[in-house]
Amino acid sequence: MKITKTNGKLNVPETPTIPFIEGDGVGAEITPVMQTVVDAAVEKAYSGKRRIEWMEVLAGGKAAKQTGEWLPQATLDAFREYLVGIKGPLMTPVGGGIRSLNVALRQSLDLYVCQRPVRYFKGIESPVKHPEEVDMCVFRENTEDIYAGIEWEAGTDEAKKFYNFISQEMGIDKVRFPETSGFGVKPVSREGSERLIRSAIEYALAHGLPSVTLVHKGNIMKFTEGGFKNWGYQLAEREYKDAMESGKLVIKDCICDAFLQNALLRPQDYRVIATMNLNGDYISDMLAAQVGGIGIAPGANINYDTGHAIFEATHGIAPDIAGKNIVNPASIILSAVMMLDYMGWGEAGELITRSLENLFCKGVATADLARFMKNGRSVGTREFGQTMTDTLS
Repeated sequence: MKITKTNGKLNVPETPTIPFIEGDGVGAEITPVMQTVVDAAVEKAYSGKRRIEWMEVLAGGKAAKQTGEWLPQATLDAFREYLVGIKGPLMTPVGGGIRSLNVALRQSLDLYVCQRPVRYFKGIESPVKHPEEVDMCVFRENTEDIYAGIEWEAGTDEAKKFYNFISQEMGIDKVRFPETSGFGVKPVSREGSERLIRSAIEYALAHGLPSVTLVHKGNIMKFTEGGFKNWGYQLAEREYKDAMESGKLVIKDCICDAFLQNALLRPQDYRVIATMNLNGDYISDMLAAQVGGIGIAPGANINYDTGHAIFEATHGIAPDIAGKNIVNPASIILSAVMMLDYMGWGEAGELITRSLENLFCKGVATADLARFMKNGRSVGTREFGQTMTDTLS
């Protein structure tokens, strides 16, 4: 059955159909483990009254092999029709070839929020002294900035034409080496910025979180990143004045390089982050490193207006370890927890989170984490998932 959205509310049946992309590389290992864990948690949390009907759709290498297309229209149609889905990692050649499949999915469905919660799990070894103080949710704009960037390669006719235009028509004289310069333009709009920042504010208010921080480089890029900051403050003043005056909401901002320092020195000062695309990429991975790495970092791509959402493993396809039963499935498992919460099935998500932390506290983990734990015991991918399933409580 289909999940729908009416009057701003998500309607989730007892047996929703969830489209999923297995993923390339390690995707073939982590996705089945995630499904097993989720199915067990849903069964336990709701005594068999609810269950997920998984529907595989194709993208990436598996799709190319079976259909000749990297991202079939049928896959986009399925995510559009069923609203909520989940995916493993997908390959994208570097330096040319097909476009990024992840970006294509986000832009085709207008999934303008990349949501990355970052929190510490007891038992995980961290390179910082107090990882437990890291508890943030990053809202990264997902459709503009460099994701919609336009570039011209150095030495091409297009680059020369672009330079001639900005120098002759616009009077720009800052390009020191025009003959060997590549050029790029990034669009940042008021509408795109406002809907991202509004989602972050709504999240903060819904979860009783004290602040939303706008992270930007507006001291240098005054009309793109500076525009993002200014539009955020204007939005808050226009739509959330009562919440700010009552103290329920604090809006602040921070230059992105200063934020990267502050997030190490005073992470407790930040709870919800709203930022542009490139900054959000840096921030999410830096924060993940403080709490154990990208292997346990969940993520989601959401359009809060239409209800469309695709949850995903945030790491790559890791071809060097694919098929060896050693990859950590925690990223996609925790992304599934986000999916369950989004669906209103938080009880099942809580069972999974509790089981995961209990295992970490006992030193049970896949090799990437276990080797750093005191008395760590390494288990395989499938074994880790089975142990999670056996210890849901």
